[in-house]
Amino acid sequence: MSPLKSITLYHLMINNQKMIGIKFAPDKLIQSLIKGLPNPKWSKQYNMAYIPNTKGNLGVVFNTFKGNVWINYNRFLTNRPNSSSNEIVDIEWFRKRKPIPDYRLCPEEYLLKLELKRYANSTVRTYVHFFEMFINHYSKKDLNTIDEMDIRAFLQLLIQKKVSNSYLNQVINSIKFYYEVVLGMPNRFYEIERPRKESKLPTVISKVEVLQIIEKANNIKHKCIIELLYGSGLRRSELLNLKPTDIDSNRMLVRVKNGKGRKDRYTLLSKTALEDLRTYFKEWKPRTYLFEGQKGGKYTPQSVLKIVKDAAIKAKIAQTVTPHVLRHSFATHLLESGTDLRQIQVLLGHGSSKTTEIYTHVATNTFKLIKNPLD
Repeated sequence: MSPLKSITLYHLMINNQKMIGIKFAPDKLIQSLIKGLPNPKWSKQYNMAYIPNTKGNLGVVFNTFKGNVWINYNRFLTNRPNSSSNEIVDIEWFRKRKPIPDYRLCPEEYLLKLELKRYANSTVRTYVHFFEMFINHYSKKDLNTIDEMDIRAFLQLLIQKKVSNSYLNQVINSIKFYYEVVLGMPNRFYEIERPRKESKLPTVISKVEVLQIIEKANNIKHKCIIELLYGSGLRRSELLNLKPTDIDSNRMLVRVKNGKGRKDRYTLLSKTALEDLRTYFKEWKPRTYLFEGQKGGKYTPQSVLKIVKDAAIKAKIAQTVTPHVLRHSFATHLLESGTDLRQIQVLLGHGSSKTTEIYTHVATNTFKLIKNPLD
């Protein structure tokens, strides 16, 4: 039985016009069918045939090849859902910025799409920053004429500056968002190479060191912040979004609303933290958020980082301690005490068990059963 003939559809931009690219292995039947398409042409650059990208033409492609050739739409269509977040997306301040001479601001359609898709504000800031950096590198070039080679050249410059893999991936995401989401050409730059994912072990400190850090906190407010980061395994952003009503003292749980991945979950509340929270609440009387600045409103991420770092320095901890180190330590200590990995995954709000499994590489009970050959 002969293998099934197939074509793969791509998004192309040729002479500033959207095109449907059609890639295929040499085949007389496919070549004959392509000749019957509306105004087919051949691109030496992309090594594929193409026709104008219209809804009508997409239907023509389907009707022409159905029953004869399998059509691969994976590079052409996307099923990615919009965000379901209820967070208010703050785009206006980007729009109200004063024009800077010889500096290209992010196109309005880019901002509008971020707004309509309800991307998190942190993602909006990141995407706008990196995309403006990219379009100003090619300030003399029309955006729609930029191709894969231009993107690769720009990424190569960043690699030469020794930026991190995470940084590079965020740049790629911001660029792809414009060409694939804003312009409605999903997977157009599918072939752009991404850096290999780094496999770094989480930094963990001992329970004794955590208690020493808590002891060195400046005041009851700072103490409660550190206790919740560690005792509930919270991300910094989750801590900052907490409201007094999220502390469930009856069930000894903390409710995390709209965590990473737009997920709600419950996590543990320690008795020690609850006692200190009651003292803190009477003294500081927070209104909207559990932790607020001196003038009210949400506490800043920078303040939380400083609280943790300063307390760790006072406690003379050798390692650099951040809010996420406390979260890593929470998960690792639970695993070491015999808590099931699936339960830890739920408490941390991980979408995949693979993310949680990283803690098996740093938990001491993983190694205790192994006899050292020197002994």
